[in-house]
Amino acid sequence: MKDLTSYCSRSVRVVDVAQATLDVVRPVLLEKPDVVIGTPSRVLGHLQAKNLDLKKSLSMLVVDEADLVFSYGYEYDLKMLLSHLPKIYQAFLMSATLTEEVKELKKLVLQNPVTLKLDSSELPQEDSLKQYLIKCEADDKFLLIYTLLKLKLVLGKTLIFVNGIDRCYRLKLFLEQFSIKSCVLNSELPHNSRCHIVEEFNKGIYDYIIATDENLETSKSSNPSHKNASNTKDKEYGVSRGIDFQDVENVLNFDFPKTVESYVHRVGRTARGYNTGNALSLVTSSDDKTITAVEERLSPNPASTDDKIFKPFKFRMEEIEGFRYRAQDALRAVTKASVREARLKEIKSEILNSEKLKAFFEDNPRDLQLLRHDKDLHPAKIQPHLKHVPDYLVPETLKPTLNKTQHRKRSYVPFHKHSRNNNNHKKQKLDPLRTFKATQKPHENKKRRKNKR
Repeated sequence: MKDLTSYCSRSVRVVDVAQATLDVVRPVLLEKPDVVIGTPSRVLGHLQAKNLDLKKSLSMLVVDEADLVFSYGYEYDLKMLLSHLPKIYQAFLMSATLTEEVKELKKLVLQNPVTLKLDSSELPQEDSLKQYLIKCEADDKFLLIYTLLKLKLVLGKTLIFVNGIDRCYRLKLFLEQFSIKSCVLNSELPHNSRCHIVEEFNKGIYDYIIATDENLETSKSSNPSHKNASNTKDKEYGVSRGIDFQDVENVLNFDFPKTVESYVHRVGRTARGYNTGNALSLVTSSDDKTITAVEERLSPNPASTDDKIFKPFKFRMEEIEGFRYRAQDALRAVTKASVREARLKEIKSEILNSEKLKAFFEDNPRDLQLLRHDKDLHPAKIQPHLKHVPDYLVPETLKPTLNKTQHRKRSYVPFHKHSRNNNNHKKQKLDPLRTFKATQKPHENKKRRKNKR
């Protein structure tokens, strides 16, 4: 919204109340901005604190992602918020799907509404979005993602989706073994840290984000009318939808989503506008039912083999068998204890970052670059030689595509400490302070012999 009004910021003032505390936003709200953006609970907090008065000034109410408002436990907050609104105002509900919850919300917010349906495909056309599948065993997923990223078969900004927070950290720790940096994005991280990670990703500072959309997966099974105060997960979180990722070139489903809706929202993060993108899914036999459901939902003619949306990714497993022992050794080092330790360490670090983001970095925006979210967690021992890929492991079909000069430099592995710097020994030989020896001249030795006689 701020980007939309960037050229008319003097005429239209926009305030986002979702990212800061009530005290921080209070002075800005007292200036009576034109547009206020926030979650129902945060806007209600400002209304109750008398920071905001909508009885006389509100003319338009917009509820975005209306199908998730009740799922995230905002039913009570929204009902309380409506009591602070005037009797006459214009309201809009935006929703990707028309669920029962949207119908209930429509009765609550709207009066004699007009429904506008946009007839457009759920995903971009095939010429913009390529969707691939790799069928494999569950244990081979780590081997595949290692080779795909290390051999540069997946290039550009990539969103990697998994189906759980533990799975998220396990994959991050696995990639750290090979010096592949990535960020973690899930509902346990503070809101400010998540926003900062997305902003840095959009700027191109990070290439890989490992994300979960567990709230979307479990929203149907949870009680929508009550919020669990003891739960540390943030109910406002949902990476597969509602977060503005920019210029995402690839969506990699490390774990295939459990619902068709989740797949659509995940893959919809790439190939936006006039951009192109790729969606690659690593699937097992247990995903066959969901894959069939996605095909029936999205394919123009599911019965025809030519119109199927999923194309097989041209990839031969036998060509990467040489990497298997490396992947197994790295995965063996990522234990449950290391995942638990990394999870706690990451949350503590991001909480500190979040506190800094709240206060200090508001006055020093340039110092935001000092906060990095892709730092290695290092709960497991990192072996330096795994960072490099030796020439003999690279498949013959991929060698022409790699930069030969860079690859030769990276393929050298210093297995021995003393062989890291072969020039050190030569320098020591040339060092006069180390090679100096006190010797006598030959004529002086003859004089001494004569004197003795």
